[in-house]
Amino acid sequence: MAGSKLDILSFLTFIILMQYELDKGSHSVYTITYHHVCRVKYRRTIFDSEDIIGRLKEINIDVSKKFDVEVLDQETDFHHLHMLVKTTPKTWLSSYIHSLKGISARRLFQEFPRIKKKLWGGHLWSPSYFLCTTGQVTLDALKKYVESQGEN
Repeated sequence: MAGSKLDILSFLTFIILMQYELDKGSHSVYTITYHHVCRVKYRRTIFDSEDIIGRLKEINIDVSKKFDVEVLDQETDFHHLHMLVKTTPKTWLSSYIHSLKGISARRLFQEFPRIKKKLWGGHLWSPSYFLCTTGQVTLDALKKYVESQGEN
């Protein structure tokens, strides 16, 4: 019975570890993904045309490449942006987000002057943002895995 319990735990451990899409550094193996949300200042409706939305996505991908960040997905609502990004342990997130918001605002104001009519003071984005880590396995699966450590 003890042998079969160990086999099941080994199998579950293998399944949990195989669910990760791992990246490698010179001395590390990791997977780091984030959900980032930022909203337009004053919640103004800005993202109401495909040309603005498409250009914002292009800008975000360009900026992200400079920070060694991979954009997994990004979508807009009328007044906010959601991004799923994959980073490295070396990524300085506050600098990345600051650059992302600053460069996208500057370029969108230059390329789409009509946006300025809805906003004032030269600010496209609210100064705050939401950022959370995401996992490739559920929290419950991780808890079970951690709790099972040390059991025979």
